[in-house]
Amino acid sequence: MPLSFLFGNIVDHCDRKRGNEKMKPIIGVLPLWDDEKESLWMLPGYFHGIEEAGGMPIMLPLSSEPVTIEQCVKMCDGFLFTGGHDVSPELYGMEAFSSNVICSKMRDEMEGALMKRALEENKSILGICRGIQFLNVHLGGTLYQDLPTEHPSGVEHHQTAPYDIPVHTNRIVKDSPLHQLLEKENLAVNSYHHQAIRKLAPDLEVMAESEDGLVEAVYMPSKMFVWALQWHPEFAYKTDKDSRKIFQAFVDSMN
Repeated sequence: MPLSFLFGNIVDHCDRKRGNEKMKPIIGVLPLWDDEKESLWMLPGYFHGIEEAGGMPIMLPLSSEPVTIEQCVKMCDGFLFTGGHDVSPELYGMEAFSSNVICSKMRDEMEGALMKRALEENKSILGICRGIQFLNVHLGGTLYQDLPTEHPSGVEHHQTAPYDIPVHTNRIVKDSPLHQLLEKENLAVNSYHHQAIRKLAPDLEVMAESEDGLVEAVYMPSKMFVWALQWHPEFAYKTDKDSRKIFQAFVDSMN
């Protein structure tokens, strides 16, 4: 079945009025890519976190083709930019200096095209792990390519399983949207990354920082809901109410 036919049917379905029934917001989830298997895949926690908050997640095709991007933007109320591959240093004017930097040109191209249109249309966005890094780079910021090399620290940023266990504590910026949501100034989080924000993009504001000074959460004040986190609520939402609150705030921004 052609994607255009499928997408068109979803849009038509969601445009119909069905009495007083409230339609769930449709949230496009950016696909993960397996280089070895040359296959798309998905972590169920992204979907389950959205579903429990009242949204309807769908996995998007990995395509930067303009018509596909436009259909995604028309079809979806918001987008979740997932974790996974490193963001190419070429996007912020540098070269990869380590074999630890593993990128996906397909993801960079597709997510760049989609993020541009999603921001233009003021769609809700939640970025997780790679998602915060890509948002920052897309808006003009830079990254640490490899934390153990460029920002050595005693803080655990690349934990081993199980991934729902907190391994360090973030300081939440007072009066930030995250502080208003969680009503706390410190937040214990899980952590699984080796890149992070270095230079913050001009259009972003910090919502949380790690104990060793890394930016761990940001938002875009000029937009309805553009948040991004370095930690992983998709791993912790079953046992952690703060992770569930973040998914809920994301979905509620579209209601």
